[in-house]
Amino acid sequence: MSTILPPVAGMAAKADATDREKLHVVAKQFEALFVREMLAAARKTSFGGEGGAGDIEGGQGLETFRQLQDERFADVTVQSGVLGLAKMLEEQMARFVPDSPGSGADEAAAAPKPGS
Repeated sequence: MSTILPPVAGMAAKADATDREKLHVVAKQFEALFVREMLAAARKTSFGGEGGAGDIEGGQGLETFRQLQDERFADVTVQSGVLGLAKMLEEQMARFVPDSPGSGADEAAAAPKPGS
């Protein structure tokens, strides 16, 4: 079951966003999804005996609460940048996305270097 939550600031692309801005948003979304899946897998883990993290009975309400809790934790983690996965993905994929006009990248490349 997946609950649709309103987008967290910075996790939704604007309609007029450049490809680079869209890449930034998608990298954050991917990191959030990755963290959610890791948390879900960790919840299913039982450490050998009864009463493991995945063995606690609580019904559908508790399951929904935990899913929402994991989603919120993942979103906050991504926004803080503490893991840095989104940043690494964005840096690696940026070479496949052309710079948008006026982004400053062209001007910086064309500017004379100090001492030249």
